[in-house]
Amino acid sequence: MQKLEQIISSYKTTIVLLTVYAVGLAAATFIEKYYGTVAAKGMIYFSPGFFLLQFLMVVNFVAVFVRRQLLKQKKWGMLFVHFAFVVMLLGALVSHVFGEEGYLRLREGESSNRIEIRTSKGISYHTLPFEVELEDFILTRYPGSSSPSSYESVLVVRVDGDTRRERVYMNNVLDVKGYRFFQASFDPDEGGTVLSVNRDVAGRNITYTGYLILFVGLIFCLLGKNSRFMFLSRQLRKLRHTAVFVLLLLSLVGTVEAKVKIASPLLDAVQKYPVDEAHAFHFGSLPVQSSNGRMLPMNTFSSEILRKVAKSERIGQYNSDQFLISLLAMPDMWMRIPFIVSTNDELASFYGLSKDACAFIEVFDAEGQYRLQERLDQAYKKMPVERTTFDKDLMKLDEKVNILHQLFNHQMIHLFPKEDDANHTWYAPGDDLSGFAGKDSLFVAQIFPWYIGEVQAALRSGDWSKPEEILGMIETYQQAKNKTLDINPKRIAAEIKYNQLNVFQKTKLGYLILGGLLLVFSFVALFEQKKWLNRLRWILSLGIVIVFCFHIYGMGMRGFIAGYAPWSNSYETMVYVSWATVLAGFIFARRSALTFALATLFGGIILFVSGLNWMDPQINPLVPVLKSPWLMFHVAVIVGAYGFFGISCLIGLTDLVMMTFLKAKNKMLLASRIKELTMVNEMSLLIGLALMTIGTFLGAIWANESWGRYWGWDPKETWALITMIVYAITLHLRLIKKLNNAWLFNLMSVASFASVLMTFFGVNYFLSGMHAYGQTDGVDGIFVYLYIAAGIIALLGLLSYRKYKMNNPL
Repeated sequence: MQKLEQIISSYKTTIVLLTVYAVGLAAATFIEKYYGTVAAKGMIYFSPGFFLLQFLMVVNFVAVFVRRQLLKQKKWGMLFVHFAFVVMLLGALVSHVFGEEGYLRLREGESSNRIEIRTSKGISYHTLPFEVELEDFILTRYPGSSSPSSYESVLVVRVDGDTRRERVYMNNVLDVKGYRFFQASFDPDEGGTVLSVNRDVAGRNITYTGYLILFVGLIFCLLGKNSRFMFLSRQLRKLRHTAVFVLLLLSLVGTVEAKVKIASPLLDAVQKYPVDEAHAFHFGSLPVQSSNGRMLPMNTFSSEILRKVAKSERIGQYNSDQFLISLLAMPDMWMRIPFIVSTNDELASFYGLSKDACAFIEVFDAEGQYRLQERLDQAYKKMPVERTTFDKDLMKLDEKVNILHQLFNHQMIHLFPKEDDANHTWYAPGDDLSGFAGKDSLFVAQIFPWYIGEVQAALRSGDWSKPEEILGMIETYQQAKNKTLDINPKRIAAEIKYNQLNVFQKTKLGYLILGGLLLVFSFVALFEQKKWLNRLRWILSLGIVIVFCFHIYGMGMRGFIAGYAPWSNSYETMVYVSWATVLAGFIFARRSALTFALATLFGGIILFVSGLNWMDPQINPLVPVLKSPWLMFHVAVIVGAYGFFGISCLIGLTDLVMMTFLKAKNKMLLASRIKELTMVNEMSLLIGLALMTIGTFLGAIWANESWGRYWGWDPKETWALITMIVYAITLHLRLIKKLNNAWLFNLMSVASFASVLMTFFGVNYFLSGMHAYGQTDGVDGIFVYLYIAAGIIALLGLLSYRKYKMNNPL
């Protein structure tokens, strides 16, 4: 019996239970992908074994609490955090046993008091103590787009002899007698609504109480007098504050993204007819409507086209606006210029296309037939998981060809507002313009061909006065006929400035150069203490502050242009992660110069990754579920954690590298530096885990307020939980005597970052789920580098272990 008590109250048991829990959760996400959600819930999430595992975790905590007499140690943060998880598990159990969750489907004019409940056993119905009628369903789309901006249900609720009118829409919940109604979906004909219904008063209150206790506990964990974080902070102050040695080769090769060089005699011939820069700027300032309904300057539209087709910001001597004007004015020549980037050699060989980049006419045969059509039809008939690399690259090439085909036919360029259009659609010169009447019909039909003709004349003569005059006419028409859309001139001007400044490209270079130099001079300062070195490091640090402020300016501009917090898609999130990483470096700058340099360098590397071709920097309207204030807090906090985890990963790598160079003659010097960095590493992980935990459960609150459940085992949220558990394991290893060493801790701080990469990239690549709006296409290439990195880290781990074991410096 005593041995059983020892096992139950053992920290080893804690690590084993957490590991099994994480592995089980990871397995469930892949079971869901291949066998469906019902199978994943039946085999893992709602299985007796899984409930038993969670119960054992609670028992283990209570046993550790009693045996170790943690109350006497007054470590309130640790006690509150662990107790909070017990309360949250209790809340989840109450929700599972007593909660009700289902759907109410209504057509306009229809009333019902029954909700549909789906379980693994089939469909059942539950009667509500009141009646709900759908008076009207309203779907609002983004102007000129089929994408929903919002959708809401106008309801009449009859309860206890009272009748009241209510509105339910995304992020606006109706609560009637404990039943909460959420806007979930709608019928294809837009004549009916689908509401999710949830009744879980007790479970929700218990769970939210757990969240509150957790938040208080995490504050104590970071600021409490007896907390591990404050203990490490005090220990770190006792160590000599110097620059520390690092022998880590972070390659700066390729800081400028590799691009396919477009070289063609025809391109040279086209550029002999230069497009006036001032006119191109005026052209780029025209407001146009994108395919998703966003109003943007022509400059943004042309940049997106050039980036999509040629994977570049410029082509030859032309900027994007000059390129688009030239393309429209000289289509016959541009059809023959190989600038459609396609780097699949198999695809080029199969169709006999020019390597790396092909011309528009190459994908058509002598009779004008589309050569890609047959294989393209086959690719689209396959399930997405069955498509080969050839299929995917063929579909991408087809998309680029279609974009150019539309431009050659004057489509996509939505310049003309229609005064009485119910959906506020703007039309392109090549669209069906039969809906326009009278003088408007004449204007929209003739003005653009006239403009193109005058541009062609100006290319020959160099006199751009007439095209300028016609652009002025188009602007006047837009202002006169746009009666509904609020086109903010300041926002248009800001977007043009944002495009021209290329903020994050310059910020990337600043971080890489200044961070790299700071590393070099910190290394030199280790061997040679000179005042000029300290001054130089201060100057470099000041430069990093300036670049950081420029980074903030760029994010602020993007937020102003988009009208929402700039971290709603993969590109914006990467930009924010870079910012958070450098911010984390500032936090540790006084304690460790190396950490600050590494954070800055890592921020530049993240921006470099965000600038790769598979990251789309396009600003898009938000999907309805993202129009919530909880988005700003949830994403800001959880992604901020990634910055601290990234710093810990780099510090861990640095420590492992230093361990591989441990020798008798440098043992004392490096041992002190490794100890110092390991403390900073642990402090960074503690902050990162606190932010990750808060961010994850803020997401749970967002989910509950948006669609009626705070946890649904979606792959993204499950992997966020796995990341929390992985880092919790890393931080708990020190409690086991045999595992409490610097080598294992630093190795785990590196290996644990794989869970962050899986959460951020892998879920969208390997799995699917409700977070598909954050999905990134074309991410395949990065995994090759990640696999190589994993191999290098494994080798580094083995080499550093051998040296560490031989010298055992700590």
